[in-house]
Amino acid sequence: MCGHMAVLQTTLSPTNQRVEVRDTTSTFIDSMSLPIHRWFRYSAGFSASWVRSLIKKEKAKGNCRVFDPFAGSGTVLLEGELCNVDSIGVEAHPFVARIAKAKLCWRESPDSFRDYALSILNEARQQNNEERNLDYPELIDRCFPPTSLLVLDSLKTVWENKADDSPLSELTWLALTSILRTCSPAGTAPWQYVLPKKTKAKIANPYDAFREKILSMSSDMAERQRYNNGPRAVLYQEDARECSSVPDASVDLVITSPPYANNYDYADATRLEMSFWGDVRKWSDLGDTVRKYLIRSCTQHVSGMNKETYRILEAPLLRPIQPEITEICQQLEIEREKHGGKKTYHTMIAAYFSDMAKVWVSLRRITTEGASICFVIGDSAPYGIYVPVDRWLGELAVSAGFKAYKFEKTRDRNVKWKNRKHRIPLHEGHLLIEG
Repeated sequence: MCGHMAVLQTTLSPTNQRVEVRDTTSTFIDSMSLPIHRWFRYSAGFSASWVRSLIKKEKAKGNCRVFDPFAGSGTVLLEGELCNVDSIGVEAHPFVARIAKAKLCWRESPDSFRDYALSILNEARQQNNEERNLDYPELIDRCFPPTSLLVLDSLKTVWENKADDSPLSELTWLALTSILRTCSPAGTAPWQYVLPKKTKAKIANPYDAFREKILSMSSDMAERQRYNNGPRAVLYQEDARECSSVPDASVDLVITSPPYANNYDYADATRLEMSFWGDVRKWSDLGDTVRKYLIRSCTQHVSGMNKETYRILEAPLLRPIQPEITEICQQLEIEREKHGGKKTYHTMIAAYFSDMAKVWVSLRRITTEGASICFVIGDSAPYGIYVPVDRWLGELAVSAGFKAYKFEKTRDRNVKWKNRKHRIPLHEGHLLIEG
């Protein structure tokens, strides 16, 4: 199971009645009710309200330059703007970076956006949707009825004819992108995996859904523009292991949630949307289109690298955890032979911590002395073998030049054993680094 799901915790009220408290730090659930954030539900997102409170707390200490090395769909950047601080982000996933950049166009005129997008809708309605032969990837054909796909294609075609990379054009692209799942009967598993064999009873009409999204987005833009927002956030589409566009000692606050070492394929999370827009045609295309840019956090990322595992573990950056991680990887290599899938978790774990060690070196370069860093992170247990992710990341951070670390647990994971592959208790929380 993924690490970013909400959880209900039980506590006692003053009257000794049991009260359930939901910890939403690491989930995107509360953000889906907030303007701008709700434009696209990114599966790896986390709480915008929590980010805002943390930025305000750190701003009171004088930390006014916030950075997110795994910016995702822009949660930290949007909240940085709202809190009137300088905010910079890096996102390596090309499609997700485009979503974030489109969200950051919220300062455009709401009326101009509404008129532009509605003109595309009106023109699409005038097309003859019964005389076109469509050429979409198999996933799209499996996820949309022909009538719905014809309508969606008419919107896409009109948009493409007018597309000019302008903010209005990109906002309209996002509007169409964000309604695809509501217009499909295909089910969605946790974290946005598409399940064509699992169907929904109710689906939206694409024209109606597009119009509603346009009106909702323009309304959100108008509402957000009533606030005294700060400098425009900057987002770079590049690698968090380098942060090459971020100057040295330019950041005094880092808030992020890096990929978890739990074999979740972040590249696959947006395959439906990427297939619709023609970025990929089949699952294997994700390797060159997305995976090669990402932190190696799933076995698909390390396909064919099995023989490189112990070479990776010998890297000097892993020296602080070398004995432990080598032993864990050896256990995983033995354990994989007992399972039908024989997943290369040992290679994934080696590559993941090698990549994250490079992230810490990059963060040490761009952060000031005394900077504050908060990672939302969870541990892992592939094949039931425990990996102390938060402790190892903390030790790698100190090795990279940071002063100290501590971990504050926010919730337990893997506590409901039904349908689980193992019964190892896991947790999630905040890894706090002192700069």
